Amino acid sequence: MEEKLEQRSRDLKRVVLFGPESTGKTTLARTLAEYFNTEWVPEYSREYLQKKWDEEQLICGREDMLPIAAGQMQLENTLAETAKEVLICDTNLLESVVYSQIYFDGYCPPQLHKHALKAEYDLYLLTYIDIPWINDDLRDKPLQREFMFSKFKDALDTHDLPYRIIRGNYQERFDSAVSIIKNLIGK
Repeated sequence: MEEKLEQRSRDLKRVVLFGPESTGKTTLARTLAEYFNTEWVPEYSREYLQKKWDEEQLICGREDMLPIAAGQMQLENTLAETAKEVLICDTNLLESVVYSQIYFDGYCPPQLHKHALKAEYDLYLLTYIDIPWINDDLRDKPLQREFMFSKFKDALDTHDLPYRIIRGNYQERFDSAVSIIKNLIGK
């Protein structure tokens, strides 16, 4: 399992959309990748957990954390091969660490935690909770948005990771993110 959690290096910038559920990460990741004519890495856990829900009406368990992490890193490593200059990641392993700790009373598989901190990203775009909540089968904390946001921010602060908070409506978020990424890649 260890090798499946390893981030393969490649000479490009990596930007992660990071934050609680229903804060526009996927929409922003997709539109940023289109704007910068590059790849975006979707959130593997959505596909994995939706399939589990549809087939068995089961939610995420501790046993799912490592397969989710391995699938996420496999997607990232594969898409990094064809990305141009910058890779936009809808999530990363550190986001899985935060969710694991929240949902499983502080527990996170040690291998996941180790590889989450070992992986390198040039910038985290922390998505704020100022857009409307959108319900689906997998989202379950509409009344805990401030708490969830604080947990994601705490993770970035604790590990001294580079981040900017993205706020506003979808257009404001997009414009802000484009400006930040252009500055990052020197355009």
